[in-house]
Amino acid sequence: MGQVFGCIQVDQSTVAIKETFGKFDDVLEPGCHCLPWCLGSQLAGHLSLRVRQLDVQCETKTKDNVFVTVVASVQYRALAEKASDAFYKLSNTREQIQAYVFDVIRASVPKLDLDSAFEQKNEIAKAVEDELEKAMSHYGYEIVQTLIVDIEPDEHVKRAMNEINAAARMRVAANEKAEAEKILQIKRAEGDAESKYLAGLGIARQRQAIVDGLRDSVLAFSVNVPGTTSKDVMDMVLVTQYFDTMKEIGASSKSNSVFIPHGPGAVRDIASQIREGLLQANSTY
Repeated sequence: MGQVFGCIQVDQSTVAIKETFGKFDDVLEPGCHCLPWCLGSQLAGHLSLRVRQLDVQCETKTKDNVFVTVVASVQYRALAEKASDAFYKLSNTREQIQAYVFDVIRASVPKLDLDSAFEQKNEIAKAVEDELEKAMSHYGYEIVQTLIVDIEPDEHVKRAMNEINAAARMRVAANEKAEAEKILQIKRAEGDAESKYLAGLGIARQRQAIVDGLRDSVLAFSVNVPGTTSKDVMDMVLVTQYFDTMKEIGASSKSNSVFIPHGPGAVRDIASQIREGLLQANSTY
């Protein structure tokens, strides 16, 4: 209704382009304006001054021949003081920006290998922003910021990279596991050696105590019973130990019994064998 009477409203963050007889006349700021259509004035259109964002996906190849998809996010806006250039000079702003982004990315990324491309995302974004700022300023647009939000390699390359990382971590884990097993084996061997050493000391002390006890028994019996020789006492002690051993074997239900021929006449032979064995053991100390 207002346009019938030549009045229009321009909203905030927006400017309007005024033409007179089809020629650019003025940029109308936000507010209410009068357009005398009878004098040839008309509204050509509106131009938003808000910051807009354009996401551009560009497929390219790195220096080590890996195809990647680079996603760039460009934030831009029209300048109020160059509103006429922004309105008249470009028919499709988004396609123009996209073309410049493609050009810069496809010129920058092929100079880098895949790892360097990930590490130098900021440098790539800065190169895109500088090129866009230089080009789009002639058309009345300002580049607010440019970001490289994603670099995605081919699916097969991603799988191979994950396998490489997994193999490296498994190798480190295997080394740590082997080192732990080595320490366990060393400690187990040290404990076994210490156990055998202590067992040997115990056996040696046991045998020494047996020899000392037999010697003391023979000496005490020879003194208290006149006329007996040390051989008689030794025979009696050995026979006593022999029958004590046989008693223990018979009393235990879980022992493995070994039967050997023996009788009263064989006691002397058994005593001689035991005595000779003990004497040979005693001679080693």
